[in-house]
Amino acid sequence: MSIKVKRAYEKPSRNDGKRVLVDRLWPRGVSKDEAKVDLWLKEISPSDELRKWFKHEPEKWDEFRKRYFRQLDGNPEAMEKLNEILKKGSVTLVFAAKDEQHNNAVALKQYIEERT
Repeated sequence: MSIKVKRAYEKPSRNDGKRVLVDRLWPRGVSKDEAKVDLWLKEISPSDELRKWFKHEPEKWDEFRKRYFRQLDGNPEAMEKLNEILKKGSVTLVFAAKDEQHNNAVALKQYIEERT
């Protein structure tokens, strides 16, 4: 199983495998054609409340991950959809945040890796 993370504003590549957008909101200024997303899995993204609380502030990163992981634990349907895709090959989790280290796609990748 290979999981990568990539900003929606980066060009897709052949090495991406299945591209799964894991944000609740569509990335601004990116057309569906440009994004080349295979699946938009909104339901796996953090709740609006958590997203607004976090605001991509690095000092909140550890607490954000704890809260997001609890949300993921309570959302087995969305995780099952993603796990089905992961079983078939490489997956790139696509996100829009400017911060490439502190975002829900990075947290989701960590969550998956810790549980497999």
